[in-house]
Amino acid sequence: MKKRTQLSLVMTSVALAVGAASAQAAELEITVTNATKGIYFTPLIVAAHGSDLHMFKVGESATAELEAMAEGGDISGLSTVIGNAGGAVVENPAGGILNPGAATTFTLDSGDHGYLSLSAMLLPTNDGFVGLDSWKIPTEAGTYKATLNSYDAGTEANDELASSIPNPPFITFGSGGTGVETAVSNDKVHVHPGNLGDSDPAGGKSDLDSSHHRWLNPVATITIVVK
Repeated sequence: MKKRTQLSLVMTSVALAVGAASAQAAELEITVTNATKGIYFTPLIVAAHGSDLHMFKVGESATAELEAMAEGGDISGLSTVIGNAGGAVVENPAGGILNPGAATTFTLDSGDHGYLSLSAMLLPTNDGFVGLDSWKIPTEAGTYKATLNSYDAGTEANDELASSIPNPPFITFGSGGTGVETAVSNDKVHVHPGNLGDSDPAGGKSDLDSSHHRWLNPVATITIVVK
């Protein structure tokens, strides 16, 4: 379930160059939009940090902190690791779940940190997450946009069963599924293949609804205003 290749950073910069090359920007205004039809984002973690720190890396095994976020939405471990390394962290800027089609805007003082990362669990999935890893923060003031892919942490089989996915009250699960997967097929972080789902609410392989819980990448957009 881990197959995340390079996140699709289709970046466009509307550079509002004020003077010559400026020093490393300190204040960022960030907007994250959930671009899916029926997938929810658990509380986001967004961080500015140095080049030697990664929230996740495609093709490598997930850390215990990433696993906790991807399987249960717990961002506390990632926040601690990044904070201990001197990074600047914003936790849960949306004040909870970011619904399909919804957006959240917040500010982050990046200080002298040159890289930006982000993640949040995707619901309903076994260990899927939206991610941005070590995006280079521009040094020129301007507005920068990117699209964000979904990733699989590779730590849990994508069985798509209600018994192995967090069950928040705003998601309706089926029952009686036999499981799409029974074992982890890729134990490295990788681009998520998406939910399979089915149309049988009382059986089939999946407890997810194929008409609501499937998606194609990208799953989010991000707009970063460097001031």
